[in-house]
Amino acid sequence: MKTRATLIGFTAILMWSFLALMTAASGTMPPFQLSAITFAIGSLPGIITFILKPERIRQLRQPAKVWLTGVVGLFGYHFLYFTALRNAPAVEAGLIAYLWPLLIVVGSALLPGERLRWYHVVGALAGLAGTVLIVAKNGIDFDPAYGFGYLAAFLCAFTWAGYSLITRRFEAVSTDVVTGFCLATSVLSALCHLGLETTVWPENLSQWAAVVGLGIFPVGLAFYAWDHGVKNGDIQILGASSYAAPLLSTLILTLFGFAEPSLRIAIACVLITGGAILAAQDMIRRPAKAEADA
Repeated sequence: MKTRATLIGFTAILMWSFLALMTAASGTMPPFQLSAITFAIGSLPGIITFILKPERIRQLRQPAKVWLTGVVGLFGYHFLYFTALRNAPAVEAGLIAYLWPLLIVVGSALLPGERLRWYHVVGALAGLAGTVLIVAKNGIDFDPAYGFGYLAAFLCAFTWAGYSLITRRFEAVSTDVVTGFCLATSVLSALCHLGLETTVWPENLSQWAAVVGLGIFPVGLAFYAWDHGVKNGDIQILGASSYAAPLLSTLILTLFGFAEPSLRIAIACVLITGGAILAAQDMIRRPAKAEADA
């Protein structure tokens, strides 16, 4: 059961790996407008479920702390990420924001029933090192002038890690509630768009297809899968494995001609894959132990 839930959670990481490609293919729509539209689309699976099974809409009746965690997690992460990109160079901001997998692994030690092992931390650090190789291909230069943007990026990482860890404590709460989180994030993103951005619509059918694809997968089903994974799976493995997203994203961009293959990517592949395998020792040993006991 735990292994299955972990694998479901990992499908979210796979879907997030298509985020860069689909975003690039969606045209020049500003981020909050894109967020508003895609999160609205992302809520559709839940809405369809509520229409087919009206009794499940009762799952939206949750304590304020559940709603606060979900809305701050989804909307807060994206708001802070966009703020970081507006106020700091993308490379440095992206690297700081991608501290969240490491924060999840380390923070899991605070969860009931979890035990942090050395291989969890080393696996997550290896993944971070591989991510640095991918993202910082032209070097890193942290300039104090962009301090506000760096702070927003760190808060972004802390927000998503906190959301994931706190969600673990709400394991009795149905994943149906993610529908409400997506709808709230869509509305708040729309308000930010109206106040901060100029509306830009897709220019052709392929851009619209990319927007719809974003809403269905990386900004839709991925959040439902992640919710199920962190509540019922191995959150330490999911945290360390999350560094696979930038690697797979780079490989996908390379496959579609948006990036060039290199030795740097190969080394990053070894670091991230090796780190994920190292962090997954408990899950790997479990079937072997069960077979030995049998």
